[in-house]
Formats: sequence, C-alpha cells, structure tokens
Amino acid sequence: MLETFDAHTDLDAVADLCIVGSGPAGATLADELLRLCAERGLTPPKVVLVESGARTATRRASALRAVESRGLSIKEYSRERLLGGTSSTWAGLSAPLDPCDFEPRAGLCPGSHWPVGREALWPYYERASRLHGFAPLERFAPGALAETRARGQLTPTWRALEEKVFLAADPPQRFGQRLRARFESPELRVLLGAHAVRLEAELDAAGEAAIVGVHLAPAAGPARLLRARRVVLACGGIENARLLLNSPDPRGGSLGNRHDQVGRYFMNHPKNYHGVLRLARPIESAPFFFGFLADGFAGYGGLRLSEAEQRRRGLLNSYVRLEPLFPWSDNRGVESLVALAKRASFLLQSWKKAQRGKLVELRDYSETGDDSDLQNAGGGPGKLFAWLWLVLRHLPSVLQYAWFRAVARRAPRIQRVRLRNFMEMEPDPENRVVLAETRDAHGLPLPRVEARVTLRDRRSMVAVQSALAEELERLGLGRIERPLGPEHEAPESPWPIDQDASHHLGTTRMGRDPRSSVVGPELEVHGVRGLYAAGGSVFPTSGCANPTYTIVALSLRLAEHLLGLRPSDARPPAP
Repeated sequence: MLETFDAHTDLDAVADLCIVGSGPAGATLADELLRLCAERGLTPPKVVLVESGARTATRRASALRAVESRGLSIKEYSRERLLGGTSSTWAGLSAPLDPCDFEPRAGLCPGSHWPVGREALWPYYERASRLHGFAPLERFAPGALAETRARGQLTPTWRALEEKVFLAADPPQRFGQRLRARFESPELRVLLGAHAVRLEAELDAAGEAAIVGVHLAPAAGPARLLRARRVVLACGGIENARLLLNSPDPRGGSLGNRHDQVGRYFMNHPKNYHGVLRLARPIESAPFFFGFLADGFAGYGGLRLSEAEQRRRGLLNSYVRLEPLFPWSDNRGVESLVALAKRASFLLQSWKKAQRGKLVELRDYSETGDDSDLQNAGGGPGKLFAWLWLVLRHLPSVLQYAWFRAVARRAPRIQRVRLRNFMEMEPDPENRVVLAETRDAHGLPLPRVEARVTLRDRRSMVAVQSALAEELERLGLGRIERPLGPEHEAPESPWPIDQDASHHLGTTRMGRDPRSSVVGPELEVHGVRGLYAAGGSVFPTSGCANPTYTIVALSLRLAEHLLGLRPSDARPPAP
C-alpha cells in the first residue's frame, strides 16, 4: 500500500522488518518475502518499505542525490530518488559474475574474496531470471550465442582473450513499474517521501548492540522513529555507508564501524573511450561484437583476458567493448532521436514487433545498453523540446541514421572501431565514502566519495588492450591506433578511463572477519543484531559485470534467510 509520509503518518505499530530503499535490492527483497510466504503458507511479516522519493522524480527528492567526489567523479543521476530507485535510468545490461570474481586473488588486501561461492548464488540467478526479467543463465554460457556470432564478418579465434556476453531485457526492467502491484498490495506498506536520516540501536542484555528502528524525515517537519525488529539497508553503495556513518553506536563511534571498515573498499567500473581499431579490411556486419537485438534481449560480447592469464599475472577482470564508428556516431541529434523513440514507447514497440523473429543489428551505442549523458540528464517537457531542436539542428545526420536504421538492408562499410574500456577496480581501503562538511536539507553531512585507480587497476586495463593488439596482428585483422600503453601505468600520468559507471560497490562489504568487512555471509552487520545490508555495497570484489543481476540474486537469498528457510538447493554452475 503506497502512502506519502508526513508529520501525521501513523508510526505506532512496530514493524517486523523495515527495508530502506526501493531500488532493485529493496524492491526484490520485499517482493520475495511476501511471495515465499504465499508459496509456503507462512504468515507474512509486517514489512515497511521506505523510499525518500515519490512515484516520479521531484525537486525535493532529487536534491538528496547530491554527493561530493575526489578523484573519480560521481554522477548525480546515478543516485535516483524515486520508487524503483536507479533502475529508473538503468539501461538493463547485466551478466552474472565470473568464477574468478569469487576466488581469493594474490596481492589483494585481506578479506577481498566472497565468503559465498558462485555455486551458492546460481539458483538465485536462475530465480532472478524467472521472476525479474533477466536473460536465462544459459544465454551467458560460452558459445551460447554462436549462431549470432557466426552471422557476422568478424569471427576470430582468440588465444589470450575470452568473450563475455552482456544482455539487457528489452525494454529494461523498471522495478518501480514492474513491482507496482506489489507496492500497492495491502500486505506491504510503502512510505514515500520518507528520508532515512539515521538508525537507532540500543544495548541488549548481553551488552551487544541491537537495532531499534529508523528515523525518517518528511518533506517538512522533524524526523520520527519507525520502530522495527529488523532493518535492511538497501539504498546503494554510497547511501548505505553514509547512513551507518551518520548513526551512533551505543558503545561509541558510528554504527557497525568498530573496526573502521564502513565506507571503505569503494569500487566502481570506470569506463571511457581510448584507442581505435583500424580494420585491415572494411566490414558491414558483426552483431555479436557490435550489438544486436533478438528474442526480447539486446546485448553484445565484450573481450577480456582469459581467467588463466588473469591468475598468472595477478590482474583484474577488466574488458573492452567494440563500437563501430558510423558517420553519425556521437551526433547529438541522433542521440536525441533515439531518446524520443524510447519515450514514444508505443511506436518503438510497434517497430520492434515488426522485427520479431529477426536479428536486429544496432546502429548506434545509444540504442540500448548504455544511454548517453544527454539522454539521462533531466526530464520533463523542456527536455523533450530540447531533443526535438537537436534533431532538427542535425537533420542531415539524423536522416542518414534513420535511413540505415529503418530502410536500408545494409549498414555502411565499417573501417574504424573504437574501444570502450570498462575497468574492474581492486578493493582498496583508501577508496572510500566519508562524511563531508556540506549538509543536505535535513542537516546531514553529504557523502564524499574518495576514489582513484590503483597501479593494479591501470595495469589490468592496459593488459587487455595489449593482448587485443597482439591478437589482431596475429590474425591480420587490423591495428589499434593510440592504444593504452606502459606510459599510462605511471601514477603521475593522466588516466583516461575516468567516467562513473553508476556501479557503486563495496563500502559495507561481506566477509567472515569483522576486522576486514562490515556484514557477514548472511548480510547481517557485524555486532549489530537485526541490522542487514543489501545491494552492491556488500560486494567484496566487483568483477566487470553490471551488478544488478547479482544484486537481485543476493536479495532473493536474503529473503530466505530472514524467513528462516533453508537455502535453495545449489547446483554447480555451467562451465
């Protein structure tokens, strides 16, 4: 049941569970708790889901996205405040983590491995696919898209590289809309406009901390305490840490931070263009590498070092995406046309329906999988008029794109392909979220993200491009112009892979040792009974996969634990 939180909202009843945040982590958890109770004939707990935003974006809630950055800059629109959270701007791309992502890796700081194995998460990945629209797991297996790969004119046999598939549901999952029926159901209470400002804990009879509830601030008026027997923080890798740092521990210091671990090990997937592949012979088609739409999913294959090579050299799991350079690439009019097509969902879906059963090759990176800053920033009628103006201003390029998109049977011949680089960051304790001096509208310190790439981060990304360059030369496919090289590894050298991927990971990471982690394997905060964290903040390492698939799988697993159910029967993952 949706209701707007204000000074008159009834908070007298004690909730069995309060979930802070309605993004993929929190929404999935609330839905799964009630679904499992219905499936197994259990009495459902009294669940309250609190969201600082409303059904749609508001000025007041959007102001709460403010964040300070040192080093890697964090985009405000990567921290959306509305029902469904940042899934409202998510383009849908995701993939399961790789085997090497779960393994202890030589050279990383203590605690930098998953206490939960990949095989334990596998049934939850499968459930996430069945219930929440992710691609079936088998589509991510090596060779699963062999037919799509064979359709193109670029079919190399790699030695040092491996291909990794990324897929997005089309259209992407918007959890605020997808779970709307659950949010409106009487068994779930959803408080909109309720900004969690701090947690309340007390000492139990044994002298240990136990959660009491969450202080919620309405748009106007003082904060009020919502009492809950258990609380799950599901408000992102930055806000989970900020909320703990803003909450006092009855034993002194901030809550869950007895070993100074809250906020540390922040990770992202820095991305940017650098390097251009000049093909030895022009080609027209390579859907597997350049992007495709088929059977309700869009995706592409990225290139990374083989896991054996990563282990041998002590490197991280970074990858590159190949993006063909068309005559209209990066044209703001084309980006605006694509954005308008996405808004006119009826027309877009009608066109896609006409393509059913076909393999549609992408003609611009902004069509799916990675919306541009122009498409993500702002909204409302003013933005629509701005997009229309840009379409008219760049009409020749727009018409050329539209011709090859909707009419021509072939694409222009492609000679140059740019490399889009996606990094894994090692979990470094000095990359962290701290409290800034600047305060928000409720008087709380803003979060400040301090994050810089390390030497291992740089070397790993350089190694991918170097291996690709060697493979291209061996195969006679072409050469990379202006590649990343050893000169980029020096700490004093400017690092070009510096854009926020909106993947805010770590900061309350999972582990068995409280001296190097914040939550245990079941996601309960060390030393604070009844307090849990969910979402990307619990990742001990990040791999290179977009994290939402894993975030949802972890929430499905947490729901079973909170209900006292045995874990789903695990089976070994497919090779």
